Amino acid sequence: MASEGVLLGMGNPLLDISCVVDEAFLEKYGLTLNNAILAEDKHLPIYKELAGRPDVEYIAGGATQNTIRIAQWMLREPKATSYIGCVGKDEFGDRMYKLASEGGVNIQYDVDEELPTGTCGVLVVKGERSLVANLSAAKKYKIDHLKKPENWVCVERAKFIYSSGFFLAVSPESMMTVARHAAETGKYYMINLAAPFICQFKDLMELFPYVDFIFGNESEARTFAQVQGWETEDTKIIAVKLAALPKASGTHKRVAVITQGTDPTIVSVDGQVTEIPITVIPKNKLVDTNAAGDAFVGGFLSQLVLGKDIVECVRAGNYASSIIIQRSGCTFPLKPCFQSE
Repeated sequence: MASEGVLLGMGNPLLDISCVVDEAFLEKYGLTLNNAILAEDKHLPIYKELAGRPDVEYIAGGATQNTIRIAQWMLREPKATSYIGCVGKDEFGDRMYKLASEGGVNIQYDVDEELPTGTCGVLVVKGERSLVANLSAAKKYKIDHLKKPENWVCVERAKFIYSSGFFLAVSPESMMTVARHAAETGKYYMINLAAPFICQFKDLMELFPYVDFIFGNESEARTFAQVQGWETEDTKIIAVKLAALPKASGTHKRVAVITQGTDPTIVSVDGQVTEIPITVIPKNKLVDTNAAGDAFVGGFLSQLVLGKDIVECVRAGNYASSIIIQRSGCTFPLKPCFQSE
């Protein structure tokens, strides 16, 4: 059984505006599939255009929030997880709070009264997705909110703390504060590379010594390797190098986890590499790959906080991901069918 608040997530809460589009729509806005970007001025009309479509869906999103919601769903213990981020004082913020908290997550939103709640355009073409995030109020998150006693207690209670790399674009100070806290108290601090452009952030490398688990997919891992000048695209070598980067604390050996779509998941710790196969979902059952990576991490963390071994964590991650890609957006059945071994 998971203890209350054992897992904390900090990130950018975004209301996903999801719609099936054609390739011409992507070309119109200069977008590509299987990528995630921050919206520029030229992308802003996307949200209104999507909202006007009859098949549009609104789903509580944002990478870290997706992961925490999935972990909570898998754990089935009320308030085993907590989540911190910033929304606007508006209908979208209220809607997202309801969507995110109804599964049992302890939601601690900061509320900004100036900017609207952040949104993410989720453009789906033949099951593949392109994400365009307009952070809006999410980018207003400040460390002052984190330090309030009613919010800091979430940090103190947690044994595992997770953020997507996207949060580096908003509050690297908050991430560094909790990362240092984790190192000082023997907790686990975990991040996700999130998207290729995040790998170029200077703040990422300043944070890295405090990272105990690093997640990413193959394209993110290869971009990270390129930025570091490692001159290899071999994901197994990259995983070993990620795990071997210097650490601030020797309490935990860093674990690197790289997903590769339908290819085996790569895990590296202490110079060793393990390849763990996945169960491939037939293409005719594929609905939407949005949040597949977030779901993998959520499933993984749901077993990690219970003390399960890495193979079992990956098995849970693959299960959660397989459920998500057969549905629209980060949605899931009332109860999971996963059985721990």
